[in-house]
Amino acid sequence: MSGLLNFILIPLGAAFLVALTGNRMKKAGNFIFILAAFLLCALSLYLVKSVGAQKIILFKAGGWLPPLGISMVADGLAVLVLVTVNIVSLTVAFYSLRYMQRYTDVWKFQSLFLLMLAGMNGVILSGDLFNMYVFLEVASISAYALVAFGVEPEGLEASFRYLVMGSLASIFVLLGIALLYGYCSTLNMADIALVLSSNPKGLLVGFVAVLFLAGLGLKAAIVPFHAWLPDAHSSAPSPVSAMLSGVLIKTLGIYTLARIFFNVLGVSSKTLLVLMVLGIISMAVGAIMAISQSDIKRMFAYSSISQIGYIVFALGIGTPLAIFGGLFHLFNHAMFKSLLFLNAGSIEYSTGARNLNKMGGLSRRLPVTGFTSLVGSMGISGIPPLGGFWSKLIIIIAAAQAGYIGFATIAAVVSIITLAYYLKFQSFVFFGRLNKAWDGIKEVPLSMKLPMLFLAVICVVSGILLLPCFRPLLESAGGVLVSTVQYKDAVIAAIKW
Repeated sequence: MSGLLNFILIPLGAAFLVALTGNRMKKAGNFIFILAAFLLCALSLYLVKSVGAQKIILFKAGGWLPPLGISMVADGLAVLVLVTVNIVSLTVAFYSLRYMQRYTDVWKFQSLFLLMLAGMNGVILSGDLFNMYVFLEVASISAYALVAFGVEPEGLEASFRYLVMGSLASIFVLLGIALLYGYCSTLNMADIALVLSSNPKGLLVGFVAVLFLAGLGLKAAIVPFHAWLPDAHSSAPSPVSAMLSGVLIKTLGIYTLARIFFNVLGVSSKTLLVLMVLGIISMAVGAIMAISQSDIKRMFAYSSISQIGYIVFALGIGTPLAIFGGLFHLFNHAMFKSLLFLNAGSIEYSTGARNLNKMGGLSRRLPVTGFTSLVGSMGISGIPPLGGFWSKLIIIIAAAQAGYIGFATIAAVVSIITLAYYLKFQSFVFFGRLNKAWDGIKEVPLSMKLPMLFLAVICVVSGILLLPCFRPLLESAGGVLVSTVQYKDAVIAAIKW
């Protein structure tokens, strides 16, 4: 049980060691950086087996019982998101070793990266709202700095905008936590759920729900809370973009939104309808904006808004099949979008450009980047048999079964639009006649190719999560949200034990 602390102590300790050694002993700093990411990935995969056997793991800091003590909780949902976050983090960390050499003070990047990772892991495992908020801020502040890491005017402006919007979101979340504490006299999420289940939910709790929706909606970049994302994701160094789009907005936004609404506050039919509508709007607006972009990273950024819409829409449907599909799409999109942003980084690394109109024929010079980007593009567009096809199909079928035929049709049409702009990306960048300006470029180094190939393999085989031997990972995560009392009862039982 105390092993849960390692998900926070390892990256925090590694960030400190990298800051001490990275400036003078770069190889030692790189080794610590990769070792920490590897250990976290291995621990998260090991946790799959542990939680599968015990259903829930609870750590009580210092032996103090909640609500007085701080608790960390790992259940099926937490494990799925932990695995997703730490697989992507390890891959991006390895990719960044060579990519970030173009910047000075790489050790600062590595320390901030590890702090952001510690924050995300802390958010996932926190058993009380205030500590969730603290770790959310640790991850957010690290992300603000990482967006501005290149200290270019564009990046500094995007980072400032992200800081302002993120701070506003944090105010909403903190105010919601304060009001909820005043109402329930506890910060432990299971205790809050217990209090709310026995007391009538008045206007105050409804107002708290609105605050959380606004704050976490900003963190997740759901339309209309999305204004900060395109600039932040396109201006940041590509490894940072891969982390932001691949896992950060899902952890700080989608995961916390699902955990609080389904397991703490409880969901009503009105709440589900709001989530469905916001999901559909995000889905459509993101796709329409993406298809008009000529900057590769801005296209991918708007695509993230669209794909987040699918996940929120699935949560809003609220049926077991829809939630299963939404969580499956969360995993798939983390892999697809991280891969695509790494592809964008490789293109920029080799050519120094991101404008689609200046590209053409690059598959002749960048075969690995071209092949892996094709896998990522087809996966996120929902082309069978890649994992993205199955997760989107499950969501659309779930919507139709629940009677939302119109919404299901919109989701299918948006998937076609997604295919259109990713075909545009492939056509403009990798096919056609090679631009003479890129005649002498070479493929990126091996240390950058291997992470792209690794993520491409996951994109191809992620459909195996639907097989009986792997499906319990998704079913266990979905069950935590489907049975809204499961989290409360399991945590309280573990506390008593």
